[in-house]
Amino acid sequence: MKGPKGAQTFTATDDVTIAVEDNTISVTPRGNSKRARQQWGMSRTVVANMVHGVQNTFKKELEIQGVGYRAQVQGSTLKLNLGYSHDVNFDIPQGITVTTPKPTEIIVEGHNAQEVGQVAANIRDWRRPEPYKGKGIRYKGEYIFAKEGKKK
Repeated sequence: MKGPKGAQTFTATDDVTIAVEDNTISVTPRGNSKRARQQWGMSRTVVANMVHGVQNTFKKELEIQGVGYRAQVQGSTLKLNLGYSHDVNFDIPQGITVTTPKPTEIIVEGHNAQEVGQVAANIRDWRRPEPYKGKGIRYKGEYIFAKEGKKK
């Protein structure tokens, strides 16, 4: 699939038929098995994301919360200060754009929805939000269920 923002390809499984007719893409399952229906839904979503991705970009926003926690982009590397004894250097994959408008905000953008989500998840995995104070890297708008501390 080609568009103004790039090109993407997708190889469907044998359980699904993809046909292009009159500027419309139709995805139909072969048979009525559970696997065919699962692949049908997944393939339809992947094709819809590809259509969106070659015209627009996908975007995930992350927030960093915690004293001294910050991020900055240096070339093709995201440098994270997350309270460890060392800085975390995260290599940004090709085809993905990472920006830091503020030291506590990270924006991950790209044309492939799966890659954008995976890169955002990999960044978040360096310091997941903890449930007592909420410190860590979270998705923008994500609610962290706060636990109560010990009582005496």
